[in-house]
Amino acid sequence: MKKSLTFTYGLLIVLTLITAFISKSALFSGSVILLILFFSSVKFLLVAFQFMELKKANFFGKSV
Repeated sequence: MKKSLTFTYGLLIVLTLITAFISKSALFSGSVILLILFFSSVKFLLVAFQFMELKKANFFGKSV
């Protein structure tokens, strides 16, 4: 269990760094904004299901 938390934490750091590099180096076109939103959505899902333990919650808890 501890290994999966460490892996998730490392993945969150990597995704944050990728997002930062994309935002600093690229022009703000529609595709760049969509890419940043995609990475943010992935980070949200990682935090929600791994650290907030929503994967163990009932249906009402997942929908809120």
